[in-house]
Amino acid sequence: MNFLNRKKPLTLVLGGRGKTGRRVAARLRAMDHDVRIGSRSSVPSFDWDNEKSWDACLKGVTAVYITYAPDLAMPGAADAIQALVDRAKRRGVKRLVLLSGRGEAEAQACERIVIAAGLEWTIVRASWFNQNFSEGAFIDMVLNGAITLPAGDQVEPFVDADDIADVAVAALTEDHHNAQVYEVTGPRLMSVADVAADLSRATGREIAYLDVPHDAFVKEVEASGAPKDVVWMLDYLFSTVLDGRNAHLTDGIQRALGRPPKDFAAYARDVAARGVWRTAA
Repeated sequence: MNFLNRKKPLTLVLGGRGKTGRRVAARLRAMDHDVRIGSRSSVPSFDWDNEKSWDACLKGVTAVYITYAPDLAMPGAADAIQALVDRAKRRGVKRLVLLSGRGEAEAQACERIVIAAGLEWTIVRASWFNQNFSEGAFIDMVLNGAITLPAGDQVEPFVDADDIADVAVAALTEDHHNAQVYEVTGPRLMSVADVAADLSRATGREIAYLDVPHDAFVKEVEASGAPKDVVWMLDYLFSTVLDGRNAHLTDGIQRALGRPPKDFAAYARDVAARGVWRTAA
């Protein structure tokens, strides 16, 4: 066999510029895997609203990391996942890894589609990311010194996007994760007040938590000019998912990686050290 001409595995990373997708892509490239980014701005482009764009992205692909934006609970998500899985199977894809929503019945309907495809599969269930406070919707709140969310004193096991990416990459590249559902959490149940306290310690300045009424929060998000799907997702997350259903820890990261998950305090220290939350004096 001519090893110089042996093809490397090609992985399609959907949402490859997002929180977990870009991390997954970077890790795969570091492992000398070929990666194709699936996004509207990539070439070839991938658009969930244009199925005709999918075939070019799936050509020659061995495995797909599937993230659906903004959330698998969105109306129409299951139809899109079914259509993608069907096309992937026709194009000869061997393995699917789905980033799913923890505690979301709609997301679990999408999981069943992936599981029933007859391909190798792994499900990674996650909910609230640490990085929502440094890369996502809530970074401006941290910069402004007040996290204003309708979260009450409900607790969540916030999980780090780097841990999610590590689990996804393991599932994409190692055979023994086939047919596994990894529900991933951080190591600690935290209220948003706890989050604010950890951020205060990490940044050296006070980050307050202000509990606000749900309806007022949604109206404020709408008034900010946020896209309708983002408004819908935040409304759904705070009215439905943040009801205590996920207020327990799991061993998904330990099972998948053989190590404990990263704690929010360590994440906060690392991000603060990079100056992400630094404000003008």
